[in-house]
Amino acid sequence: MRKGEQTRQEIIRKAAPIFNQKGYEGAALSDLMRATGVKKGGICRHFESKQELAGDAFDHAWKIAMDTRFEGTEKIPNTVDRLKQIVRNFRDRRGGLVPGGCPLLNTAIDTDDGNPKLRAKARQAMSSLLDRLQSIVEEGERKGEVRSTVQSAKLATLITSTLEGSFMVSRLQRNEEPLNLACHHLEEYLETKVRMRKSKSGARNS
Repeated sequence: MRKGEQTRQEIIRKAAPIFNQKGYEGAALSDLMRATGVKKGGICRHFESKQELAGDAFDHAWKIAMDTRFEGTEKIPNTVDRLKQIVRNFRDRRGGLVPGGCPLLNTAIDTDDGNPKLRAKARQAMSSLLDRLQSIVEEGERKGEVRSTVQSAKLATLITSTLEGSFMVSRLQRNEEPLNLACHHLEEYLETKVRMRKSKSGARNS
C-alpha cells in the first residue's frame, strides 16, 4: 500500500468515531482535524468533500460491525445455532466496535430527514445484513434444520429489528435490560419456532 493510501485509510479510521458519535452535521471540520492530526488541506487532498469522507468512514465502521456480529459463526455447523450466536455476538461483542455504537442505527437516524447519499449507504448496509441472515435461514431449510413454515426474509427482518430496536432503547435508558430481554426472546423464539424438531420415530417435525 502506497504512503498516500495509507494516510487516507488512517484518516478514515480516525474520523469514523467522530461521525459515528456526532453524526454528519455534528462532526465539524475542527473535530476531524483534531482526531486525525491532519490539517484541512491534507484532508482535502485525500477526499473531494466531507460527504466522501463520511461515506468512507461509515463503510469502515460497518465492516467492523459486520465482522464482529458474525465472528466465529462460520465454525458452527447448525444454522439455528449460528443464528443464536449472531444474537449473542450483538449483545456481548461490542468492545471492538467503532466508538458510538451501531453505525447502521446511528446513520439511519442521523439521515432520516436528509443526506440521501449517506442514507443510501445505510440502506445498502441494512440489505447486506438482511441478505446474510436470510441466506443462513435458507441454508437451514435445505439442510432440514429450520422448519419449512419459516419465511427466511421475515425472520431476518425480525432478528434485525428486534436487536437494533432494543439496542436503541437500552442506550436511551442507559440500561442493558431491554437488550438482554430482546436477545433472550430471540434465542427462545429460534428454539421453539424455528428449529426443526425430530419426533420420537426419528422423523423431522415442522
